[in-house]
Amino acid sequence: MPVAFTCIGKLCSVELVPPSTPTTDVDADVTRLAGELVTAASRLVRQVRRSSPQVAPALRVLAMLDDHGPITVGRVAELDGTSQPTATAAVRGLVRQGWVQRTPHPDDARSTLLGLTPAGRSTLAEQRRRNAALVRDRLVAAGRHSPDDLARAVDLLRALTEGTA
Repeated sequence: MPVAFTCIGKLCSVELVPPSTPTTDVDADVTRLAGELVTAASRLVRQVRRSSPQVAPALRVLAMLDDHGPITVGRVAELDGTSQPTATAAVRGLVRQGWVQRTPHPDDARSTLLGLTPAGRSTLAEQRRRNAALVRDRLVAAGRHSPDDLARAVDLLRALTEGTA
């Protein structure tokens, strides 16, 4: 539940703020549709992941390194919302696969930076192509959505995931 802080000088109070409730029919529609969007997006992600179950867990980390790398294992854990030991175990497996490499951190001798190897970059690119083909095939089979519809959906999902919606 969200909290509100109120301070007067050095004296502060914390108050729990109840989640907002829809006040109009439009608010209720947006709330309902937002819930349906989350459900549908989750189902699609699960279906895409099931198409390559042996690679799916690795893709999150490979994609993070592609988007943010080179980064530390601590940053991987932070971005993934997992503990550092969990991230370390995942990275260890990716290093063994030859998809991730460790290099000394230039500013911290106790730390290493993680980056994609050419094999990791290739694996990620191939899986992204497969995922895109799976979704493309479904869109073509449905025949109801234009490229503009898809572009708007991508813009909306990006805005939601980046917090700019």
